[in-house]
Amino acid sequence: MADRPSTARLAIDIGGTFTDVVLELADGRRVTEKLLTTYAHPGEAVLSGIDEVMQRAGSRPGDVGLIIHGTTLATNALIERSGATTALLTTRGHRDALEMAHEDRFEQYDINIDRPAPLVPRYLRLPVSERLDRDGNVLIELDETSVMDAVPILDEHEVESVAIGYLHAFVNPQHEQRTAELLREARPDLSITLASEVCPEIREFERLSTACANAYVRPLMARYLERLDGELKERGFACPFLMMTSGGGLTTLATAAKFPIRLVESGPAGGAILSQYVAREAGFERLLSFDMGGTTAKLCLLDDFEPLMSRSFEVDRVYRFKKGSGLPVRIPVIEMVEIGAGGGSIASIDKLGRIQVGPESAGSEPGPAAYGLGGERPTVTDADVHLGRIHAPKFAGGSLQLDADAASKFIEQGVAEVLGADADTGAFGISEVVDENMTAAARAHAAEFGLDLGQRDMIAFGGAGPLHAARLGEKLGVNRILIPTGAGVGSAIGFLLATVAYEVVRSRQQSLRDLDHSLVNELMATMHAEALDVVRQGSPTGELVETRQAYMRYVGQGHEIAVDLPVEIYDESHKDVFRDAFEAAYTRLYGRTISGVEIEALSWTLTLTAPAQDVPGEVRAPAETAAPKSVAKQSLFDPVLADRLDVPVYLRDDLEPGVHVDGPALITEDQTTTVVTSTFAASIDARGNILLTRKGISDDD
Repeated sequence: MADRPSTARLAIDIGGTFTDVVLELADGRRVTEKLLTTYAHPGEAVLSGIDEVMQRAGSRPGDVGLIIHGTTLATNALIERSGATTALLTTRGHRDALEMAHEDRFEQYDINIDRPAPLVPRYLRLPVSERLDRDGNVLIELDETSVMDAVPILDEHEVESVAIGYLHAFVNPQHEQRTAELLREARPDLSITLASEVCPEIREFERLSTACANAYVRPLMARYLERLDGELKERGFACPFLMMTSGGGLTTLATAAKFPIRLVESGPAGGAILSQYVAREAGFERLLSFDMGGTTAKLCLLDDFEPLMSRSFEVDRVYRFKKGSGLPVRIPVIEMVEIGAGGGSIASIDKLGRIQVGPESAGSEPGPAAYGLGGERPTVTDADVHLGRIHAPKFAGGSLQLDADAASKFIEQGVAEVLGADADTGAFGISEVVDENMTAAARAHAAEFGLDLGQRDMIAFGGAGPLHAARLGEKLGVNRILIPTGAGVGSAIGFLLATVAYEVVRSRQQSLRDLDHSLVNELMATMHAEALDVVRQGSPTGELVETRQAYMRYVGQGHEIAVDLPVEIYDESHKDVFRDAFEAAYTRLYGRTISGVEIEALSWTLTLTAPAQDVPGEVRAPAETAAPKSVAKQSLFDPVLADRLDVPVYLRDDLEPGVHVDGPALITEDQTTTVVTSTFAASIDARGNILLTRKGISDDD
């Protein structure tokens, strides 16, 4: 942090297949390690990785001033339905709100339309007699007897976690708070989530869904974080331990354990932050961020160096790319699309004789067949190994010996023989399908937000990202692709670039015509205090930056837009200030305003952000003699030429700034390999990044 500028920092990213650990030393050097994720206790891989990087750097636990952690454990628990047995206590008459959802059809013409089943089954959605009106006034007092009547049902079904969500409690949480007191007195070991704390916003379905999701993963995450924190302290790490959030900020361990739902996209958020940082350095204003790991691929759009932000996210979409087909959660999140297209994604042949890839993944246990750990189903990684895209001696820093024969064998058995093709064709088919899936995801994501992919640059990272970046770029028409230093552990490096930040939201419906500025000032003061308490735990000193937004709409509209507000004390004149801000934001989105219609604000947000960490970086002038030297030749199947070629293999660490590599070629490093297809040429910039440029394209294009 700012008061410990000379200490090292650790970043940890747990994915579905690999766990990445990065130690950043005081001089900016980074020591990295990539290990297979250990499912029984994910902390085992974390601790092994920490031991390895500390030993290689010659560092001691006392040298580390900060540990930052991001993980997909909460996301995986929601998708795999491996969380706690959870109950929901809700207002009598509203127990079916979770299942009714919005009563709409996200796929209009599918008569067999399906949705994810609610995390809480109906027999554990328990009604409680109470009622508040929309302003938080008590219409029916809380019937404490109906709360206590739920306790035997919780015992019968061995419920471990409870969500409490009452109608309009986001305005007045007293009934939820009293219910929690009664349950804690009766069953002290229960994990309890209040909807008024985890999602104090209007819209009942989203609020209940978020509260149930938080309750569902909370015991799992709390146990994991408590255990890992204890194990780190036993090893002598006494520094702050912060968690990456889905919105791109850092928060304390206590807050993360209380609201683990805010961690669901923490790993991918680190990748988006890395993309933002590298884009600023490279001057890439319109960008596609491409992060492909062992289990999933994540794509994010950035304009003017800023990623899209959202206050909603869907987990476990039943229909790929279909908004409305997943479990909604209301949390601050960096907007991106994530699909089951990673190195471990399993390939198969469907009933129509087509290659299907993902979303099922081989993970790390047993992993792809090429890992030699018992995997017998062909995966994307097996296809990459067979096609010659991975330089085996450098894979995972040499810690994992690849079995190329096993990869080829199971591609032949599972894909090629079924299609009546050879192994090269089968492997190429797997690769093409996964690349087409990612291309379709990028296009659908851009279309959903009214953006285009034309003339965008790309940043690619993750263990499998640089392997597929050039081919994906060819399909999307990308002319420049940047592979940052440390690309194989890119999300973990992104954690080190994040700032301590926390966002608080409250719903209070206000018409601008009758704006109660005293209420808004009181609300902002309360939100500031809540955010300050969290941020100061992670960043005790330094000036904080406060930002405010209101989610506003024309009266009668179904959805709101985010409007930036000034940070000051509001008075009567701010009616016009808020109106002007809304109309400016509305015009940017829709090109016009609507006259004669009143404007209202539904929700208000306040974010406090700590000072950014200074990141030392080395900038080197291009070498006078930039003649690359290869370390080997390798047979590579080039997708453009559809043929095998013997191509040079270069070690990334040996390439100086100014070096030019003509494709096809391979540039390998410990955690990944960059495939330079015949369409692209590669060069090394002053910061050590690999820049792939489409041949025949000048710098001005």
